[in-house]
Amino acid sequence: MSPERDMIVGSPPTLDRRSSMPKRIAARRSPIHGNGVFALVDIPAKTELIEYRGKRLTHAQADRLYANTSDTGHTFLFTLNDKYVLDANFEGNIARWINHSCAPNCRALLEEDADGDPRKDRVLIESLRPLRVGEELTYDYGITLDERLTPRLKAIWACRCGAPKCIGTMLRPKRRPAKKTAASKTSASRSS
Repeated sequence: MSPERDMIVGSPPTLDRRSSMPKRIAARRSPIHGNGVFALVDIPAKTELIEYRGKRLTHAQADRLYANTSDTGHTFLFTLNDKYVLDANFEGNIARWINHSCAPNCRALLEEDADGDPRKDRVLIESLRPLRVGEELTYDYGITLDERLTPRLKAIWACRCGAPKCIGTMLRPKRRPAKKTAASKTSASRSS
């Protein structure tokens, strides 16, 4: 069967080419945003669904390739660890089409290499709860930007998940510095 068949909404599960097991997920058009990934069968909670794949880049390489692109509202980059980023624009699989949600039904887990080689770390997508046939897979992207989160950036990175408690953006809120209390100001002035 052709890969295009899985893009048709309502198509029956096909066999995974690597095994005789029915495929559990497929990419299709999404009501959330562009493409999405959907359950082709009922899937239990805590099921490893797919590895997020992509070309391994150092953070410096990714910064050079994607400098000044925070205003596009689109990324296939996934931070793997302190040294590497996965770039699903190259060598990526359908995991790159899993959309963000403020009420996700999946999560991304980092599996560190047993021998401590950061180049061999992996990102796995796991279901958080049981998924029904036809349900779209989602996880919280938790995107962090080094720059100030302006209303313009929040709009560019708008969330379209439709969850009742949607925060309106895929960007992770920044922590505000703790405010000094009158007591701490007094203590500081006394100690000088």
